[in-house]
Amino acid sequence: MSELPNPLNSLKSFDSGLDGKSYYYSLPSLEESGIGPISKLPVSIRVVLESVLRNCDGKRVKEEDVKTLANWNAADPAKVEIPFVLSRIVLQDFTGVPLLVDLAAMRSAVADLGKDSSMIEPLVPVDLVVDHSVQVDKSGTADSFLQNMAIEFQRNMERYEFLKWGQQAFETFQVVPPGIGIVHQVNLEYLAKVVHAKEVEGGQVFFPDTLVGTDSHTTMINGLGVVGWGVGGIEAESGMLGQPVYFLTPEVIGVNLSGELKEGVTATDLTLRITQVLREQKVVGKFVEFHGAGARNLSLADRATIANMAPEYGATMGYFPVDEKSLQYLESTGRDPRHVASVKAYLEAQDLFGIPAAGELDYTQVVDIDMSSIEPSVAGPKRPQDRIDVKDLKGAFERLFTQSASDGGFGRDAADRDVKVTVESDDAMNGHQIGHGSVLIAAITSCTNTSNPSVMLAAGLLAKKAVEKGLSVAPTVKTSLAPGSRVVTDYLAETDLQSSLDALGFNLVGYGCTTCIGNSGPLADPIETAIAKGELVAASVLSGNRNFEARVHGSIKSNFLMSPPLVVAYALAGRVDIDLFEDPLGEDKDGKPVYLKEIWPTNAEIEAEVARGLKPEMFQRQYSDVASANPEWLKIESSTGDLYDWDDSSTYIHRPPFFDGFSMEVGSIQPIKGMRPLAILGDSVTTDHISPAGAFKAETPAGQFLQSRGVEPKDFNSYGSRRGNDLIMTRGTFANVRVKNLMADGKEGGFTKVMPEGEPATIFDASKVYQERGTPLIVFAGIDYGMGSSRDWAAKGTNLLGVKAVVARSYERIHRSNLIGMGVLPLEFFDGQSAQSLGLDGSEIVSLPGLGDDLKPGQSLTAVIERANGDVEEVEMKVRVDTDIEVEYIRNGGILPYVLRDIIKAAN
Repeated sequence: MSELPNPLNSLKSFDSGLDGKSYYYSLPSLEESGIGPISKLPVSIRVVLESVLRNCDGKRVKEEDVKTLANWNAADPAKVEIPFVLSRIVLQDFTGVPLLVDLAAMRSAVADLGKDSSMIEPLVPVDLVVDHSVQVDKSGTADSFLQNMAIEFQRNMERYEFLKWGQQAFETFQVVPPGIGIVHQVNLEYLAKVVHAKEVEGGQVFFPDTLVGTDSHTTMINGLGVVGWGVGGIEAESGMLGQPVYFLTPEVIGVNLSGELKEGVTATDLTLRITQVLREQKVVGKFVEFHGAGARNLSLADRATIANMAPEYGATMGYFPVDEKSLQYLESTGRDPRHVASVKAYLEAQDLFGIPAAGELDYTQVVDIDMSSIEPSVAGPKRPQDRIDVKDLKGAFERLFTQSASDGGFGRDAADRDVKVTVESDDAMNGHQIGHGSVLIAAITSCTNTSNPSVMLAAGLLAKKAVEKGLSVAPTVKTSLAPGSRVVTDYLAETDLQSSLDALGFNLVGYGCTTCIGNSGPLADPIETAIAKGELVAASVLSGNRNFEARVHGSIKSNFLMSPPLVVAYALAGRVDIDLFEDPLGEDKDGKPVYLKEIWPTNAEIEAEVARGLKPEMFQRQYSDVASANPEWLKIESSTGDLYDWDDSSTYIHRPPFFDGFSMEVGSIQPIKGMRPLAILGDSVTTDHISPAGAFKAETPAGQFLQSRGVEPKDFNSYGSRRGNDLIMTRGTFANVRVKNLMADGKEGGFTKVMPEGEPATIFDASKVYQERGTPLIVFAGIDYGMGSSRDWAAKGTNLLGVKAVVARSYERIHRSNLIGMGVLPLEFFDGQSAQSLGLDGSEIVSLPGLGDDLKPGQSLTAVIERANGDVEEVEMKVRVDTDIEVEYIRNGGILPYVLRDIIKAAN
């Protein structure tokens, strides 16, 4: 025991029920010592505090850090940064591949300096789950799954070979192969420990499971009581290489859940309501902690659904403390009973066990939500926080059809509302009519809902009753089922409900994110032709978590999130401009109308199927040997060795320029003069707009580049799969087909003007011209800039385009951090100001003459704007560099050079 650190005399022992002595760093002992009122702190803050306490070494983490957080002030949290050391890191492949590319480039940079490249090694366990690459190329048939997997491996072989190299090159880097599940569901069902035990001499040290992940929906694990959230890949790299993850002491919003859900209302409906309420409460950058009797009564799967959508309501976390239902979930998913018992013993020793009652703990603010008031709902058509009651969707679609795009509508003429187009094809679709509001994609997809057996079995039961009534789905609807775990297939088979889903076209297409991230695959050519002919506002319905413009599919303009059973219901109806409570879904075998209420399963029916179909041995079987679970993965051969052998001809993996000319000398922060605007954007610009993940066309800069390398359009794959190649990703930055740059004279897509000539160009081509001229660039944006996925390429691409600063009215948390991580300066307009209020049109020259090496977090800075007519205006802006460590990142040219210098210094 004497060999273990003992900060603030907090090292204690407890009875874990396991062999040897069990140690822990006691939070209650801090209160007993008079250090702070620990027992009144939110549980999420206490878990972070435990990490700060356990890692207190007087260097990275100081005693003052412990004492400050132990005295967290609910009303006014201290404006200081918390050095948070993590237990582990999870990645998905779209963000994980570029992260591994960066690590490989770091090793190459170290080798170029004549040093030992093996010093670049993750210091915490890293798990990468390959889940983002499968696309719905084939659907609606029994062999869709195997066909899609074959196409996936053919498309992504270079990437998969690279991942296999990484697995042998880095000791703590493990890969969960394709075809196993979605990262967050695999994390929930298999990877998460809730409490870790580290072997020490004579026993073990116990501590909470904590993590960050390179996907914003990492928060799903908050439903199991694990503290964790999404970050950009560059921040995750820093964490895995031993740096604390720094963040400002957060406010914690308590959400007191009361009451019970009514018959027929799902966890998805509750989650969409919570998303709407908390987005209105402006919880961006804050912790949310659920408590109260209602929270205690929710199943673990329901909690995970709510936690999963924390990015949609804007919070850093949506946290549920651990209680008996958490332990029951661990047991039901096949975890070792002895481990489960030790989890409870540890958390009870730390006074961390149980969901608090209303009023028990101190929160910055409390939001009350009565679950008995929740109604069946959907969200859309363009944002997940725009909730609509199911009974109101018909009227909402009518209103949105003519409502202006700036107000969230489609801006169409009422005279066009009843346009119908007859599909012309040589298959079953021929002769079918589609129109505005027609459902053309219906996808049961995403870990958000497929992790929840109650809504998945509800979908199966609804399908069974629909088939018995003689209902069917029109062939114009592309249907798919892509669960986040193979266990879902097991329990749907056990209950014999998969056969009913198959009968409606919801055949298994893969175990991955698919439609939720834009991997919906192609629509049939006759459908694309009909959409274009009628300029149709067609619809998708999906059980996912995001529906931003052009995310689901470039041709589908109206996208609605909903529970899996509602996906089946709207697929049967074939349209979203319907009141499912009043209008029939279709006709039965005798020509009589069939209404939703006739086939909607009761809660009792759903609970009976959950009890019958779900078994712990399913989880044990599916996760017993994950590394060898996919025979196709085992066949892949890769290069070996510590250093990656870069191939300049590869269009998937390319050595990035982030360490070109790297030296140990730290630069200084200098004024930026003569910036030209590259883009002037509006509100709610997402990371999908900045760095799209889906398919792209031959005429785009990325498409032209690939064709110049001999790649045919059919083999383009997606932007997401090409993130290991900076040459393609830079060309894809701001290339979303729905980007609205005010400098592009109303033309949607990645377009701008080269100034002062006013010459139209793609954003990439314009940036090349500016870089040849030595002209730095600036981007202007509105509210919630960078909302959506934790996509570090949205910042990397911005940097590589030559953008030195971004000015927005407000930022989403992760993207602001990512910009700083890439050395791009984020600035914020003061209240009431915007690019529009200043009358900016892109012809201006912007300078920051007061920017210097004395930069302070949160300071004001004067921007000097020179207009084309010679007028000069000075505008005060807030520097959104929030902490001292972020100033250092800016000084070092980004987080990656900072970390690399730190590692080399330590090795020396």
